[in-house]
Amino acid sequence: MANELTKPGRRFAYMQTTLITVISLIVILIIYIFWGVESAKSALLGGIVGIIPNLFFAYKAFKYAGARSSKKVVESFFSGVKQKMAIMAVLLGLTLKFVTISPLPFFSLFCLVMALPIITPFIIKQQR
Repeated sequence: MANELTKPGRRFAYMQTTLITVISLIVILIIYIFWGVESAKSALLGGIVGIIPNLFFAYKAFKYAGARSSKKVVESFFSGVKQKMAIMAVLLGLTLKFVTISPLPFFSLFCLVMALPIITPFIIKQQR
């Protein structure tokens, strides 16, 4: 059962992840046009390695809300961040170990996905 107080935070986190996904797909399309299929595949993998842990964190972090659950809120954020980092490390390790990638597009999109949460709140706020 989802807490009513968590809905705005969870909705914002999912909107942010959706915006990051759309921006990533646009960048992948640009990479495909200018550098070809192999670079676009590498960029896609870089985006996936960054986006999947963000989705997990959005789910985990906004599980609890309210004054009575303040300890659970803090614990869910901390455990969400730790698990997000672990998932990201595993995905990054598996990708680098088992998939042949072009490093520049892969890490460029990965870094973009990691940096976008800093500016997407301003974009989402302007749309409201």
